[in-house]
Amino acid sequence: MLDICLLMKISNKHNINLQEYSPVLPLLLIGLIMLITTQSVHGTYSIELQQSLQTALTAKGSNYKPRTQYLLADGKPQFTNRLILESSPYLLQHAHNPVNWYAWGEEAFAQAREDNKPVFLSIGYSTCHWCHVMERESFDNIKIAQIMNENFICIKVDRERRPEVDEVYMTALVMTTGHGGWPMSNFLTSEGKPFFAGTYFPPNNFINILQEISNLWQTQHPKIIAQADNILQAVKQVTNASSKAQQLGADSIQTAIKAILTRHDSFIGGFGTAPKFPQENWLLLLLETSLRNDKQEPLLAAVRTLNAMAQGGIYDQVGGGFHRYTVDEQWLVPHFEKMLYNQALLTRVYLLGHKLTGKYSDIIVQTLDYILREMTSAQGGFYSATDADSEEKEGWFFIWTPEEIHKALDKEEAELAIKLYRITKSGNFEGRNILHLPISLTDYAEQNNISIEQLLSKLNIIRDKLRIVRNKREQPMRDDKIITAWNGMMITALVEAADILNQPKYLTAAIKATDFINLELNKKNKLWRTYLDGQTSIVATQEDYAYFAEALINLYDVTGQSKWLQQATDITDEMLKLFWDETNGGFFINVPNDKLLMIRPKSPNDGAIPSGNSVAVRVLAMLAKRTGADIYREHANTTINGFANAINNNPDNYAYMLLGVDELLYGEMKKQQYGSNGNVKASLQLTDTEIMLKLNIKSGWHINAHKPLQDNLIATVLTVGESEWQLESIKYPEPKHQSLQWQQEKLALYEGEIQLHGKLKHSNPSSTTDNNVLTKAIPIKLRFQTCNDKICLPPEELIWRERINF
Repeated sequence: MLDICLLMKISNKHNINLQEYSPVLPLLLIGLIMLITTQSVHGTYSIELQQSLQTALTAKGSNYKPRTQYLLADGKPQFTNRLILESSPYLLQHAHNPVNWYAWGEEAFAQAREDNKPVFLSIGYSTCHWCHVMERESFDNIKIAQIMNENFICIKVDRERRPEVDEVYMTALVMTTGHGGWPMSNFLTSEGKPFFAGTYFPPNNFINILQEISNLWQTQHPKIIAQADNILQAVKQVTNASSKAQQLGADSIQTAIKAILTRHDSFIGGFGTAPKFPQENWLLLLLETSLRNDKQEPLLAAVRTLNAMAQGGIYDQVGGGFHRYTVDEQWLVPHFEKMLYNQALLTRVYLLGHKLTGKYSDIIVQTLDYILREMTSAQGGFYSATDADSEEKEGWFFIWTPEEIHKALDKEEAELAIKLYRITKSGNFEGRNILHLPISLTDYAEQNNISIEQLLSKLNIIRDKLRIVRNKREQPMRDDKIITAWNGMMITALVEAADILNQPKYLTAAIKATDFINLELNKKNKLWRTYLDGQTSIVATQEDYAYFAEALINLYDVTGQSKWLQQATDITDEMLKLFWDETNGGFFINVPNDKLLMIRPKSPNDGAIPSGNSVAVRVLAMLAKRTGADIYREHANTTINGFANAINNNPDNYAYMLLGVDELLYGEMKKQQYGSNGNVKASLQLTDTEIMLKLNIKSGWHINAHKPLQDNLIATVLTVGESEWQLESIKYPEPKHQSLQWQQEKLALYEGEIQLHGKLKHSNPSSTTDNNVLTKAIPIKLRFQTCNDKICLPPEELIWRERINF
């Protein structure tokens, strides 16, 4: 049992409610990195270390601006700590704190053991608003730094570079407080075992906590060690997350859907109360379920959320792209940071929404154009994030006054913008205005007797002009770190957008980013996690392999180039080699030789992004379909079954993994589908009501023609599995007539690349104005049998579910 009395003693004594100071309360994944100071308030560095720090500081150049209030008369920093030696933007932000920061490593823990001090571990990321607040209030405060340096060994970790470290200590935080968030503030033994944790602490409370923990370390040391052992044991049980193998099926998916819908805000969209996060994994599950099963309730919940976000302040109405979350329930007031992973996942969500409704193409294009314009390096890699703050004020870059609108636009444009975005003198955020759409553009056009096309044309001009003016302001800090996993996510989104929207420029960008990863972050199928300023660092985690493999498979689907499939199998094979749990199944987060972490964690449940295990399940399922290799299907099933008990208990925490379960059970729902162990690829194109189905049959294989010459052979047939629709004017290609080794009489066959054409017709055209017809997916089916000159594979049926928007 955990000693809760000891755990809560510190907070209770000083009347501190840890939950109150958790500005961000989602259960997400993060990574850690640790920092150290050069010349600290307490103690001095060796001559050798001082020289190293000075050399690193000098190398920053004359334009370098130290991030601290403690500057000498010549503008140079008064303090420089070990973090100046690091490449992480987050760690470098703390390089001039008076705190004697260490980076995550053996040096820090060895020093803690030598000095018999507890460890203070601070985890965050470079664009985290509340991380900046705690830095300004506490870490860049000489009084507080002196307490920290005298009584603790202080480590700083970048969650984006070290997700495995974050996973372990975030689990401990959530277990002991009920909530998680960043900055994460952990107190550890010198062996790295957590015994107390929180998130953001105001400076006075932080001082009290530091002093109380230091006192307890001296007076109740055995009790603290026992508490740390108990917490560590509990964390081990959670992070291993293995269970007796069970089978999962459609019931688990439906249970997850029900759980998600109970949290849906039917008035303004989204899930739960403030703060409101997009919850992309849930939206993907709702949308894919509605596509496969024609379920109206999941579709309506998802569409309401997509509409609300697109109209709200969480969406950058001027520059495109989404902020991370809003602090209110109405989607109006965001924390203004922008994360690459949100753009990638929300692009995929809106693409699926577009497939179901025909809407949202403008949101998708604006978001992706923002990425290509502002978040892409010259070499093609994608940057990680932008900060919420500029001019030391949160959101200042994004907000407007009526006067600024009038100055940026001509009179007619300004009047339209002020009316459309409801811009007022009093404002809606600190006396200024977050731009948002109180009503939809369609409703505004109808109410003001203007066509939607005219409104969009005018609005595009307004956005461009405002963006040009806005770019003259001090811009939020951009984290130029390139992360392999997040780039994989963005590549997948770009490939899907290129395919669904028929936009070749997005495919070009996806290929360029992939080439960059292969050049800089891929060393003979062994990946690195981060790239910054021409240097790679940090060995890749399992999620890096999974997300990159997923991107490569999507590239293969759209381009048809076998090199991408081959690389996807190579990367996946390496992932299985490095991270597979031979005992319980599933994947560990980190490589096996990480000696600092006392736990080798797994992360099966989804957080801010789908977990590495969830993505791996989909990757393995897709590879099984495309290669015919049973080993991939076996590993996918073993992963799912190993986590089955946890999934059944909380299925909504595993939404992305359940998408993989759905695909394993019922097949994928993409334009491109695969049969016969990957020997047949079928790509569907639907234009209005015209169908074109292209089949690529690998060399040495064939399928029977639509009209075989023998009665006992399975014909190739294209049909519609919906009584209200018919498929007419079907055109099958001319077959080849030839004999095979096992069949002396001639056969009618299809080989190589062929096309089938048809036209959809509704049985009652007058009813197509009915909304139910408009939102109902049409199952298009292809039945065939594949053979070579020695064997025939079992007959198969591929199914596409498509919606027609009139």
